[in-house]
Amino acid sequence: MKENHPPTTTPDLQPRGEIAESSTSKNRTGSSEPFPGSPLTENPSPFPDQVLENVLENVLHFLSSRQDRNAASLVCRSWYRAEALTRSDLFIGNCYALSPRRVTARFSRIKSVTVKGKPRFADFDLMPVDWGAHFTPWVTSLARAYPWLEKLHLKRMSVTDKDLGIIGDSFPGFRELLLVCCEGFGTPGLAVIASKCRLLRVLELVESVIEVEDDVEVDWVSCFPSEGQTHLESLAFDCVECPVNFEALEGLVARSPGLKKLRLNRSVSMVQLHRLMLRAPQLTHLGTGSFSANENVDQEPDYASAFAACRSLVCLSGFREIWPDYLPAIYPVCSNLTSLNFSYADVNAEQLKSVICHCHKLQILWVLDSIGDEGLQAVAATCNDLRELRVFPVDAREEAEGPVSQVGFEAISMGCRKLESILFFCQTMTNAAVVAMSKNCPNLVVFRLCIIGVYRPDAVTQEPMDEGFGAIVMNCKKLTRLAVSGLLTDRAFEYIGRDSPFGDAALRSGLHHYYNMRFLWMSSCKLTRQACQEVARALPHMVLEVINNGEDAVEDIGILYMYRSLDGPRDDAPENVTILH
Repeated sequence: MKENHPPTTTPDLQPRGEIAESSTSKNRTGSSEPFPGSPLTENPSPFPDQVLENVLENVLHFLSSRQDRNAASLVCRSWYRAEALTRSDLFIGNCYALSPRRVTARFSRIKSVTVKGKPRFADFDLMPVDWGAHFTPWVTSLARAYPWLEKLHLKRMSVTDKDLGIIGDSFPGFRELLLVCCEGFGTPGLAVIASKCRLLRVLELVESVIEVEDDVEVDWVSCFPSEGQTHLESLAFDCVECPVNFEALEGLVARSPGLKKLRLNRSVSMVQLHRLMLRAPQLTHLGTGSFSANENVDQEPDYASAFAACRSLVCLSGFREIWPDYLPAIYPVCSNLTSLNFSYADVNAEQLKSVICHCHKLQILWVLDSIGDEGLQAVAATCNDLRELRVFPVDAREEAEGPVSQVGFEAISMGCRKLESILFFCQTMTNAAVVAMSKNCPNLVVFRLCIIGVYRPDAVTQEPMDEGFGAIVMNCKKLTRLAVSGLLTDRAFEYIGRDSPFGDAALRSGLHHYYNMRFLWMSSCKLTRQACQEVARALPHMVLEVINNGEDAVEDIGILYMYRSLDGPRDDAPENVTILH
């Protein structure tokens, strides 16, 4: 959350009743009594300031955009107070950008909180495992300030079972828990949420690491209320590695008539998936689990009929340990799909083509590069409404021969001209293909091209990839996120609008931009400690963290992570992180 302040000194936030009392207790003469004989004697009217404040609060209730609310809070002191009193949803883009105490002091009526911890580079093992982003201080403060809290969305945070226990004990009306790329908790914590949050509508565990210890593993699915209908609308646990009690899961699904989203883990077989689908034909989002047969049955169920009965299904994912012979089972729903996630399905071009030829409404597609350029060409020919594409590598080794290249990449740009977001891993690429993407897909907001290998040039001309990335920046005016790779020179960064990103000069050149950025990450950029300390002294509201490698020299800066903070450096940095002053 971007913490905003009015241009003048921030006033203390008074309770709403005190503001109203001070506004109506004095007349124009300054006395605390109304005029003698005045009609206001019996029913005094509020001062215009209070009327305006009441009207403002009623108007601000209709503002849902974070950006609009942040702008409104900067108008003046009364708008700052009114915005704080009417905000119910809170977004914290960096858990170290401000303290929980500051949040709870300013906002008094929060029902939903989103907190992000580690930067996304943690997904690529570029940060120490024990770096921080602990949820404990946050949940402790939230429990004291907002006992009526209903929703928590956490991303890349360290969450313990004790934290989940506080949620279960402190928020009787709790309804929604989403943990994305989080770690540190296990099945005992999930059991507390299942048993104590009786109004729970959403429990989603997305790409999180669930700690599994044999001596403390708990049958958490059985902890949901066993009698009566539940309030569940979404249940996602595909990242939970340990098996679940299927009988308890089947009963839970049967007692949840409002369930629309169900994502299963790999322990759920095709036969069990069939039974669940018969229980919940109302599903709109389904994660299939293993999508393979791991039990002996005399006769295979009619999987295609089960899928056909789910007429509202628009999103399919899962397909772990996929058996290609089962792919025809999903054909009946393909024509209605808007999202298909094959990022765990090691399918080839022919297998993908048999599915994708039915997916004319598809807007989101995640696949492995095993589909090859031929598979991408099939996508381009069929999915003209595609908005997001992600192509992940089966083998990310530099010496591996990549099955996708500029051929499939350029085909996508020609066939999917509504594309807004692309993440593309490959071993070879050309400037011409990237330039074509910039011209054919001008609505790109996210462009992440990851050419696997060190300093790989244009595969045809052997020139640097400057022209391609420069074209993306110049032609895609809506671009907000860019990831560059391959062989690049200073010319590429001139296109982007900055000098070379390497060395102390590059660090100093961005001084006037850093306060407007959520964070800056510089890795292997040849920085010195002296330059970093100069920046730290010049920008007192920026925190500069140096992530040390045991092999680094004392003056070497391997990784610099810099971010804004209203409350100064954190106090929980591990030994391998040095905060510069």
